Amino acid sequence: MKERLETGSRSGLKWSAALAALALALWPAAAGAQVSLTTVVQMAQRNSATVRIAEADVRKAEAGLSESRDVLIPSVDFSTGLPVFPDVGFTGTPPSIWTATVQSLIFGIPQKRYIHAARLGVEAAEANLNGAEQQVALNASTDYIELDTVNEELIAAAQQQGYAGKLVQIELQRTEAGVDPLSDLLQARLTAAQIKLNQLHLETRAATLSKELADLTDLPDGSIVPDHSSIPQIPQISGDVPPDDASGVSPAELEARSKEQLAKGDEEISYLPQLEFGAQYNRNTTLLNDVNNFFRQPLPANNFASGISIEVPIFNMFNRAKARASAADALRARVQAEEAAHQHQIQIASLSNSLRELDTQEEIASLKQQIAEQDVKTVTTEMELGSGAGIGPGAQPPPSPKAEQLARIDERQKYEDALEAELSLSKARLNLLRALGHMQDWLNELHTK
Repeated sequence: MKERLETGSRSGLKWSAALAALALALWPAAAGAQVSLTTVVQMAQRNSATVRIAEADVRKAEAGLSESRDVLIPSVDFSTGLPVFPDVGFTGTPPSIWTATVQSLIFGIPQKRYIHAARLGVEAAEANLNGAEQQVALNASTDYIELDTVNEELIAAAQQQGYAGKLVQIELQRTEAGVDPLSDLLQARLTAAQIKLNQLHLETRAATLSKELADLTDLPDGSIVPDHSSIPQIPQISGDVPPDDASGVSPAELEARSKEQLAKGDEEISYLPQLEFGAQYNRNTTLLNDVNNFFRQPLPANNFASGISIEVPIFNMFNRAKARASAADALRARVQAEEAAHQHQIQIASLSNSLRELDTQEEIASLKQQIAEQDVKTVTTEMELGSGAGIGPGAQPPPSPKAEQLARIDERQKYEDALEAELSLSKARLNLLRALGHMQDWLNELHTK
């Protein structure tokens, strides 16, 4: 998907997210429920203050566009009133019971500039809304994926803790039997303590991520259990992929163009004429006045006038000062847009460079885990069948239970390292997707799961 979600689609997604939130709210808070990544993203977008502010900005920009175009639509005003005291003498204007006026702008080049500026303002607000939704989706997705990864690491850490406990028992027996020195027992206890500390760190990290997801979705803390099957594969994107032009121009660029059109309109209004239409109807009255004493003919009850006027600006210091201020705003917006584009290119380059390193680190961590897994298989096989080196004086003795526990502890640690490397790579890929404008493609795939 290369375009922003339509309003109807967004409404449907919000309703589904609201229903999911209601269902989860009714679920016992102590028992977490599996929630898909799609639901978490939709609820985070619905609950986000940034998204709601961006939606309000879109509505404001649309109202501004309507306001700039509506000056071409005739406006009708009606007024009525009676004098408090009887009129005495000639007041200069015919007394009327009620008056109706019609006014509109027929043509003006500055107004075309204002309409174009307002239209660009709407596009900028929509681009900001799209960016806010994608950023919230990115934050929710990375937290969700990280929590899923940490939960897997906690399972591995619990297994590690079990192997460490067995290692301490083995070393305690060997130390008491005089086979190993006391330092080996202390080293085994140190290994168990380090594994416990790592487990505590993982538990703290999981609690923090759970709290962040709860704040994002407005669900009870601890009520979200990630569903690994709901996470779509993240594309193996690189910085060589061109940015998605179909996703639209950046909000800063659109804002700069809007300011430039507004500045041109403010400049042209100081010297270009405008064509206007006006009409007026008066219902005159002779009640509570002596107006007929001042005219040869009786005052007519019905009076109507209309005309087209050409407004030619001659000298207006206010408009000129306003034009200078608008030009300064346009210049500022243009510089900010160019700086934003420059920083965006730096971000893409930085993410691309780090992505190559993380990709290699993930491959290395995966290979280390596979080697450690093979080491465990080798140790357990040699313990069951022997090393095959014979039983002579120079033969290598079979591995001990201590070696088996150490191998299993090492394999679980390598597995956790591989999960961490994969998580870092996934985060980098999602951030690069966001920077290149392809985040919406992944979100579309996400919404289909």
